[in-house]
Amino acid sequence: MAGRLIDDDPRTALSHARAARQRAGRIAVVREAAGITAYHAGEWAEALSELRAARRMSGGTGLLAVMADCERGLGRPEKAVELGRSEDSRKLTGDEASELRIVVAGARMDLGQIDQAVVTLQTPDLDPERTGTAAARLFYAYADALVAAGRTDEGLQWFLHSAAADLEGVTDAEDRVDELTGDNL
Repeated sequence: MAGRLIDDDPRTALSHARAARQRAGRIAVVREAAGITAYHAGEWAEALSELRAARRMSGGTGLLAVMADCERGLGRPEKAVELGRSEDSRKLTGDEASELRIVVAGARMDLGQIDQAVVTLQTPDLDPERTGTAAARLFYAYADALVAAGRTDEGLQWFLHSAAADLEGVTDAEDRVDELTGDNL
């Protein structure tokens, strides 16, 4: 039930996830679901606790980006950067690695480390020929960091790349282009 409600009513979904945790708290997937649901409901401390428990039970590295984002939500961006430097983070590949880079770059921006945020996002995945949600999110984060660094023209180009890659409309890249140029696409 939590999975069905998470997008439309994360608070009610969290109630269901908590109930499942009370009944089956020793099952890693239940703890992971509770953590992800708490994350969507904005309950950062609970989400982080549940995700840590799920990782202890099952291992793996797939939850690092969400955990790092929880640290940011708790006002601890330095902890998010630390997770991005961890041994487990080096095991991530593909979209999971990109997602962690996006979170770490955001944490660096929270800390006022704008140039480091830009560098964090500079990887081979930053290929303007890519499309899809993961590419659009990475391009968007890079564009945002470039603009924050005062490199507005480059940022504008990457917002355009993000808009082109965003086949499902998950970003507001077109709005950011309008904002930076004063035009409508």
